[in-house]
Amino acid sequence: MSLQEVITYPNPILRKKSEVVEEVNDDLKQLVEDMTETMYASHGIGLAAIQIGVLKRVIVVNVGEGRVVLINPVIDEAEGETRMEEGCLCLPGVMVEVTRHENISVSGLNETGEAVTIHANGLLARALQHEIDHLEGTLIVDKVS
Repeated sequence: MSLQEVITYPNPILRKKSEVVEEVNDDLKQLVEDMTETMYASHGIGLAAIQIGVLKRVIVVNVGEGRVVLINPVIDEAEGETRMEEGCLCLPGVMVEVTRHENISVSGLNETGEAVTIHANGLLARALQHEIDHLEGTLIVDKVS
């Protein structure tokens, strides 16, 4: 495992759309481990691959319930609304109020390539939505009305 540098705004890579992962292989598993180490070292609760300069649709999240890894995540269902202050490792010191869905269902692959579906609410739902936004090149500052 190796610690990676978290890219900060206004680096233009953060505005790019991430590419679909075609194959879960050893390189991808290493990426997941590097992302996890970087997330923990940065005291974050989530990280998208693009935040370390890798344009792949991969996210890791841990809101205190164990690590969640999603490759090619897709939000299948979403309901309810909640508003809460969020920060981002790419925007050090910035906190903004963001409205997100309260309950979501997300499908994708786990780190071994198995199809998974996660039903989430509360902080986990918020963190998953935040990281999936990164895969589309969207930052929390884009959510400010």
